[in-house]
Amino acid sequence: MFPGEFTLTLRRHPATPAPVVRTIEVHAARAADGGIALAYCLRGDLARLRIPAPRPPEPADGLWEHTCFEAFVGVLGEAGYHEFNFSPSGQWAAYAFSGYRQRDDSRTLLVPPQITARLFAGRLELEAVMAAAVLPPRAATATLQIGLSAVVEAADIIDGSHSYWALHHPAALPDFHHRDCFALELAPAHESS
Repeated sequence: MFPGEFTLTLRRHPATPAPVVRTIEVHAARAADGGIALAYCLRGDLARLRIPAPRPPEPADGLWEHTCFEAFVGVLGEAGYHEFNFSPSGQWAAYAFSGYRQRDDSRTLLVPPQITARLFAGRLELEAVMAAAVLPPRAATATLQIGLSAVVEAADIIDGSHSYWALHHPAALPDFHHRDCFALELAPAHESS
């Protein structure tokens, strides 16, 4: 999707340890059809991380309890947003919110993202493509505010085995739902080319 090109760097929340992760980089782009394409690259000692094994590509809750990559997508100036979780296993989750942590169960986000995960020596890459149909209303024609994040689970640390990564951490504790975490703005595809 984006060979060798990772333009954004996620930062570890200072309250969480990450002794075996060197960097997490992300590339994000608007697709011509109004969707979003993401590519994550985690570099570190993968043998010391818990990386979910391949599973059927289906929706699953609780993915954030283990190593996974996330995207929070809202329309600039609107309170609502959608949360997406992408597991290296191939499983995924999508949730709609009407405001800060206020689930909106009236929207069903069942169009699966296209997820490809690859493991290399010292590197985990995950690509996810989300169709325009699962993005917030008006997303195809509006500027999007996006929060890119990751949860990384270490295999050999008893206390604090999870580290939390995002473009920006505005709070004392990790909170990817905080609107100030939505630090990336993407214009509609016809405006960004």
